[in-house]
Amino acid sequence: MDHEALEREVTGLAEAARKAAQALAKAPGPLKNKALWAMADRLVSAEGEILAANGDDVKAARRAGLSEALLDRLTLNPARLAGVVQSLREVAALPDPVGEIEHLVRRPNGLQVGRMRVPLGVVGMVYEARPNVTAEAAGLCLKAGNACILRGGSEAHRSNTVIAGLLQEALAEAGLPREAVQLVPTTDRAAVTILGRLDRLVDVIIARGGESLMAGLAGATVPLFRHGRGVCHVYVDEDADLAQAEAIAVNAKCSRPGVCNALETLLVHAAVAPVFLPRIAQKLQAAGVELRGCPESRRLVPEMGEATEEDWAAEYLALTLAVRVVPSFEAALEHIAQYGSGHSEAIVTREYGKALRFLREVDASCVLVNASTRFNDGGELGLGAEIGISTQKLHARGPMGVRELTTTKFVVLGEGQVR
Repeated sequence: MDHEALEREVTGLAEAARKAAQALAKAPGPLKNKALWAMADRLVSAEGEILAANGDDVKAARRAGLSEALLDRLTLNPARLAGVVQSLREVAALPDPVGEIEHLVRRPNGLQVGRMRVPLGVVGMVYEARPNVTAEAAGLCLKAGNACILRGGSEAHRSNTVIAGLLQEALAEAGLPREAVQLVPTTDRAAVTILGRLDRLVDVIIARGGESLMAGLAGATVPLFRHGRGVCHVYVDEDADLAQAEAIAVNAKCSRPGVCNALETLLVHAAVAPVFLPRIAQKLQAAGVELRGCPESRRLVPEMGEATEEDWAAEYLALTLAVRVVPSFEAALEHIAQYGSGHSEAIVTREYGKALRFLREVDASCVLVNASTRFNDGGELGLGAEIGISTQKLHARGPMGVRELTTTKFVVLGEGQVR
């Protein structure tokens, strides 16, 4: 397809989405919930079709030499698909934020001033590898009264096409416009650039992917939410419960290493390193983790590989872990400030004051005390699902659920007041 034809196609999708968004903004909560339940039911009834399409995507991706991390993100199985279905049903059960009035106060002149939650409008979603995002993003946007335009990666195109078609059928069944959920039908990356410049029709774009994907949005005029890199740390303090620290580190690194909230660097206070490092190294190596450490870490665990400067800023998305012994709590904070990506940071400690300092002073979208970084996830934090984890600071930060897909407008209730 030539560029002009592609531009016409993407613009046509956006125009249809804008019209659908106007209808969704007025849709009552029960009708949106009916559509969400219909979406979940369609995915259940079409499980075989979805998994067959996904199997073809995975086979093609293996032939193309995709990394194990991307293959893991791409792969659907009955359990993961059941998780997507459950997410849609949980989103349906959430309170509807649209129309909610917050912070209503009465001014000295008698005016009542508040803020009403309203949909963003048309949300563009650009993402790689994860076909579950197709359903979860669509469900969250629907609940918040937004239309969405989905542009998944070429590696998941078969899966995404089947899922998006089922979601559109569910919308029509519920009496809502099919165009409220649209999938860009081409894998041409020029479509991403075109979408990013349709600021007259698209209100925001959420981007989940690597640097090559983001390059296509370099000249975007539509506001962006970026789902950033996850260079996540666990710091084991000198006051830590070491058994607890072992369990947290193993879970954070090994439960699913190819995701953005997985542990990438383990920091250990020098006072407990001689006892803790040999123990945790044995467990991690038994789980297949390659360890790369600082000189002191390697002295305590001689079989550990040598860490380079690049390792401290690496998002491995694999069974590889950087390890550093730090002389103090302050040194751990300095390391995280220098190398962290603002995603997920955890401390293991029994010292209340240090826990509070860590919460206050560490700059990240989610900061955890005595818990795995793997909890920085919309479903785990009670949002039902997430459309992404924003590492930016405006207008949302952390997992973006239904409320983060709305904005506010001021509303003023008067009794004839004039200025």
